[in-house]
Amino acid sequence: MKQMEADVVVVAGGVAGLAAAITAAEKGASVIILEKANTTGGTGNMAMGIFGVESRLQAKMLVGLTPKQAFDKFMEYTHWQVDAKLVKEYVYKSGDTINWLEDMGVKFTIPSKYFPGSEATWHLVKPKTGDPGVRGAAIMMTIMTERAQELGVEICLETPVKKIIKEDGVVVGVIAEDASGEEIEVKGGAVIVATGGFGDNPEMINEGTGLVWGEDLFSYRIPGLAGEGINMACEAGAAQTPLTMEFCYFSPDTGGYAPLEIPFRQGDLLVNYNGDRFMNEEVMENPPFVCNAIKRQPKKLVWSIIDENIKNHYEKNGLDLTNVVTAYADFDLVNKEIDEALENRPDIMVCANSIEELAEKTGIDVDGLKKTLAEYNHACETRDELFEKNWKYLKPIKGPKYYACKFGLMAYGSLGGVRINHKAEAVDNESNPVPGLYAAGIDANSICGNDYIFILPGNSMGFAVNSGRIAGENAVEYIQENLV
Repeated sequence: MKQMEADVVVVAGGVAGLAAAITAAEKGASVIILEKANTTGGTGNMAMGIFGVESRLQAKMLVGLTPKQAFDKFMEYTHWQVDAKLVKEYVYKSGDTINWLEDMGVKFTIPSKYFPGSEATWHLVKPKTGDPGVRGAAIMMTIMTERAQELGVEICLETPVKKIIKEDGVVVGVIAEDASGEEIEVKGGAVIVATGGFGDNPEMINEGTGLVWGEDLFSYRIPGLAGEGINMACEAGAAQTPLTMEFCYFSPDTGGYAPLEIPFRQGDLLVNYNGDRFMNEEVMENPPFVCNAIKRQPKKLVWSIIDENIKNHYEKNGLDLTNVVTAYADFDLVNKEIDEALENRPDIMVCANSIEELAEKTGIDVDGLKKTLAEYNHACETRDELFEKNWKYLKPIKGPKYYACKFGLMAYGSLGGVRINHKAEAVDNESNPVPGLYAAGIDANSICGNDYIFILPGNSMGFAVNSGRIAGENAVEYIQENLV
């Protein structure tokens, strides 16, 4: 068996793993990253930006949110169900982390909100060319990889870790396997697990959420995110936190935020298969709220209904509900995708010339739909007695053409897994640290509780980088105190 050794062994070279490796190396530790893919970066290569509070960039843009205010919002949103010490460590470190990345060469655009009413905590990475957006953060992964290599971090690609090694109750390394299939024993003073969660593992998704992928959940499945880091850490003595997802809602199998959806995300009429309204549609800007409502509906699928007049209104006058992704909608592309979906995807997009035809094409109960539309149109003329929806979003739906778009439960990725404390130490069910074992990133992201915190955007990548830094710092301190 091949032998390797380093002060710190990092399992996976994604956002959290790179942050942990760089931090440990900056503190003088020797570091090995074991990454099963053929490149570094993981899901960070698909991301847009990172959470931060009181960064230099926010100060320049007069963003006045303080760490205390962000911490209070975070804990109120989660109803104090999460580890307050871990959240505080993360939030109060986040501004410095943005500065740390800028000093490394990462460039950011203006701090952004996710939607009106959220906070401008989302530091969108500025790509080499073009505007910020999906995959814009890939350049950040390149810069972090180069920084790790500059510091002497050894990066072993196509080298999956199979097991965490313990001796006398202390974690002392891992067993990995190289591209040829040869086993490698990698000894280290501390091991940091950062494998990116379980988003590609339908069994773990079902265990945690009760949802069946492909039936009532249509989440992204990034190949390789099978939850093995969580399982290995738990086998080594760590406790497991509840498994959940970063829920959002999209039309099934469209890839998320498809242009065809945009006119249907504006706070108009949402109905279930019984034809009933089930929520105040003006909160459609907050994905977890909508998902919580959708979960309670028959089939966990719903339809957004507008007519030709409403569609034309948005094209001419702009959108009512926007976020950083949809704010600059190109309606030529929107109409093109709607036409294509009407022809090729009648399962998610329908156009009809009567309520009866709309009900037949969507499968919505026709009597329920007729009743709801009559009540809704009356509410548009008077007031919404059912949910007291803001008048701004009350637009009558009277035809002559009716459009409907299906929405279902989606998720960007998983949340939860390895229980950690505020030092990113993996802990057991009694909150005792597992000596030498740390976890970071999505594998350990239990800070959101039941609902991902879109009011403070950037938390997935933000927690990954910050918890990686926390793990790297404390792993080196542990080694210095116990093993030197």
